[in-house]
Amino acid sequence: MRHDEATGPGRRLKVLIVCSAGGHLAQLHKLAPWWTRHDRMWVTFDTADARSLLDGEDVRWAYHPTTRNIPNLLRNLWLAFRLVPKYAPDLVVSSGAGVAVPFFWVARLRGTRTAYLEVFDRIDSTTMTGRLCRPVTDLFLVQWEDQRALYDGSVVVGKVM
Repeated sequence: MRHDEATGPGRRLKVLIVCSAGGHLAQLHKLAPWWTRHDRMWVTFDTADARSLLDGEDVRWAYHPTTRNIPNLLRNLWLAFRLVPKYAPDLVVSSGAGVAVPFFWVARLRGTRTAYLEVFDRIDSTTMTGRLCRPVTDLFLVQWEDQRALYDGSVVVGKVM
């Protein structure tokens, strides 16, 4: 492999994609033209939609619900501490929600790069996950120009869905 192939924009990455099921998963699934070019593992909830969308993918099931659920936050933190070093991704990607938080913080502790895509339906206020992940996110992406003002240093990528 030539040096530019190993380090350039066409480089094949090991990506850990972490998200809640439902709309968060649907948004990241729409990015298939990007993630299918990379080695990847998914972390999401064991639901019918996740099983359907991720059929044939490498998936680890996270604990839910995550909203204001401290026991599941701790379970997902333990999962992140076990999975991130074992899989050793080049990049952790998420669109939320709560399950992203422990994975982003563990990734930061390990020096792993992160990219967060804020959801498209929160235009005039920040999400709790966005606020908790922003301090440890290398690339914070938003889908609306109005969202850029909510997150310092964010990049507008346009509507994903």
